[in-house]
Amino acid sequence: MLTVEEAIEQILARIKPLPTERVDLLGALRRVLAEPVVSGREIPPWPNSSMDGYALRSADSQAPNASFRIIARVAAGELPSTTIGPGEAARIFTGAPMPAGADAVIPQEDVKAEGDRMTTTRAVKAGEFVRPAGEDVRVGERVLEPGVTIGASEVGMLATLGYPQVCVYRRPRVAILSTGDELAELGSEPGPGQIPNTNSYTLMAQVLETGAEPLHLGVARDRREDIETRLAWGVSADVLLSSAGVSVGEHDFVKEAFTRLGATLHLWRVSMRPGKPITFGSLGERPVFGLPGNPVSAMVTFELFVRPALRKMAGHARLTRPTVHARALAPIPNPGSRRGYLRVSLTPLDGGYGARLTGDQGSSILRSMVLADGLAVVPPDTTLETGASVEVMLLR
Repeated sequence: MLTVEEAIEQILARIKPLPTERVDLLGALRRVLAEPVVSGREIPPWPNSSMDGYALRSADSQAPNASFRIIARVAAGELPSTTIGPGEAARIFTGAPMPAGADAVIPQEDVKAEGDRMTTTRAVKAGEFVRPAGEDVRVGERVLEPGVTIGASEVGMLATLGYPQVCVYRRPRVAILSTGDELAELGSEPGPGQIPNTNSYTLMAQVLETGAEPLHLGVARDRREDIETRLAWGVSADVLLSSAGVSVGEHDFVKEAFTRLGATLHLWRVSMRPGKPITFGSLGERPVFGLPGNPVSAMVTFELFVRPALRKMAGHARLTRPTVHARALAPIPNPGSRRGYLRVSLTPLDGGYGARLTGDQGSSILRSMVLADGLAVVPPDTTLETGASVEVMLLR
């Protein structure tokens, strides 16, 4: 069996970013930028006031109770045509361009104004309450780099720079198949010997959380022909992803179905719990994954192996979840010869976190994932006693 690190390395070595596309600005939210953004503008384009007040020459305000004649009024959205001379001031509002000759703004609460005259109550320094031209961005400056995930701030910056569209990496499209005679589809009542089809929906949700697009292939019965037919429906997608049927039982046909479609399989067992049986292969340049059937095993192996691959395909620079070191609030046992990825809740402590198992850790106990803030990474044949340090991969 491969270690988790060896499996991740083998998978990511065969993954390439998808082609790029140009999308409308709001459509780029949560997408990955595929080109550098260079400013063709100065932001702001001219010095402007950061306060409602009066624009003046700071040198004229140094005498106590300096008096000024108000010769103009400047609002945001208009360019001043007046030049401020000695002993003169302009009424100005936040965001309005500074008139020529003025080098400072005194807030309106620091003056006494009456008619066309105003008197300062204090001295003003040059540049006070003035935003200089280019304070935010200068012409020719590289503002955003490829690989940046576009959030609300980046959308605002792109709008400021006049980008109605932006070049981003294409979202991966992931075709998802669940297999098993025992699965009852959502909306139907499970019959005798059946269980609800959980994996299709948890995996589709995980795909969406990763920023990719799921394609639901439904449920295939435990027959090679049915599995192969449904997988073939998904070959137009960028990734094929199935759950169950990847072990060595009489009804485990997924690996055979992949190979009959033309896929080359690269790995099929990883030393971890939950989730030892996992298949990864290539169908042309298309990655194919066969995940275990137990719901927790499917979700954990998705987090460790599929999510980083999808993020690399989408152009992300950071592929893995962040980790923290926590202190065990109660014993965390991992019996057996495989590394454990155990579901834990986290409690804030002074300067860090405390970790506690979410309950029973069976691979079919989905509630252990519902309650989990992260996965505690525990070596084989190990019990971490109370107070021990444990690495936790954050899920939230």
